[in-house]
Amino acid sequence: MDNGERRVLTESQLEQSAAAAKKAAQALQILNNDIKNQALKAIYQALQDRAAEIYRANQQDLERAAEQKLPDPLVKRLYLDRHKLDVLKEGISGLLKMPDPAGQIKLAEQLDQDLNLYRVTCPIGVLAVIFEARPDALVQIAALAVKSGNAVIMKGGTEALATNRALADILSAACHGILPEGWLHLIEAREEVDRLLALDQYIDLIIPRGSNAFVQYIMSHTRIPVLGHADGVCHTYLAADVDPLLARRVVIDAKTQYVSVCNATETLLFDQALTQTLMPELLTDLINKGVSLSADAATAALLPAFDFAPVKNWHYEYLDLALSVKAVPDTEAAIRHINTYGSHHTDAILTRDQTRAEHFMQAVDSANVFWNCSTRFSDGFRYGFGAEVGVSTSKLHARGPVGLDGLMTYKYKLYGKGQIVADYSEGRSHFTHQPLPPDQAPQV
Repeated sequence: MDNGERRVLTESQLEQSAAAAKKAAQALQILNNDIKNQALKAIYQALQDRAAEIYRANQQDLERAAEQKLPDPLVKRLYLDRHKLDVLKEGISGLLKMPDPAGQIKLAEQLDQDLNLYRVTCPIGVLAVIFEARPDALVQIAALAVKSGNAVIMKGGTEALATNRALADILSAACHGILPEGWLHLIEAREEVDRLLALDQYIDLIIPRGSNAFVQYIMSHTRIPVLGHADGVCHTYLAADVDPLLARRVVIDAKTQYVSVCNATETLLFDQALTQTLMPELLTDLINKGVSLSADAATAALLPAFDFAPVKNWHYEYLDLALSVKAVPDTEAAIRHINTYGSHHTDAILTRDQTRAEHFMQAVDSANVFWNCSTRFSDGFRYGFGAEVGVSTSKLHARGPVGLDGLMTYKYKLYGKGQIVADYSEGRSHFTHQPLPPDQAPQV
């Protein structure tokens, strides 16, 4: 069994790795879609051919987790079984079907005769992704990096050390001779993260996945742009007119389908008009599923038959079979609660009234807002992105599940025939600023 010892790079070695990633990124940005898809096919095949090796490594992590008596939610994230591997392969298949995200023309404008401007998508460069103890995330991130043409440095949770190491080795070997050397790097030690934050000359974007405190720490200790993925304090709100059968079905899924993920519902809000009708049945359903319930004093007084634990903090991510419950007088109160205590990740309303739903979805300040469906749909794979590097709760660059689009930037390309600015500033030439057909190849 792997003894779980981390490989710790020296400061010089880490800088060499980042420099190699930068060099690889410069080569990746000019690769065509056929080559990137060839690499993805090789990754798919390697996951299939070396599955037993992956399972053995994962078992080592699980045994170590048992020895260390790690919390159940964390252990559930560690599992990488046949089902999860099949989902990963399905995600890669989805990426193979997608067009090349690079080279897409997003703006085409004639500034003047024979002076044409184009805004064209291109890879960001070098990504540094720090993620939790979910080894399947490593494959998702690597596959997205390949398709988008970015190099990537990854730091996974130490609890998944053996699995992450096996996966990184398998993916690197699969792409040998297809992608430039240095396109993927894995670092293993926590102390390397702080050193990584100082390498702004090599790294173009940091994507931290974890608690809000962790994301804030990253943001305040680096000059590198950060795409924040904070905690998932997700809400489901039951309006007074909700369909009872729909509510019971959706809430059970949102809370219990898979509890140790950031898009599981952590707080259930309900219109107090439902106290004597829907809520006793729904809460009983949840208890029968093993969910422990917490509530404030006012809510507990409305439902005296239930033994609620007191809510200590409304902004709390359980990642477990636990749920905060609160009665609210109306939809506006639910919106205020969510905007005050939520993490701006994913929030849902269950109601028959479309006007009410549209107002909720407009007023709730979250990256994902749903009507009459489970918060668990907030996921790049389910959105059809193939996979995701995380769910961004920031408002700049990318928001919500970050797939290929979120890993691209753009550049302006200007095609001319000897034009100079002096002619325009001195009145000899004049801008026309006419749109060009967006599907037309750049030309002068």
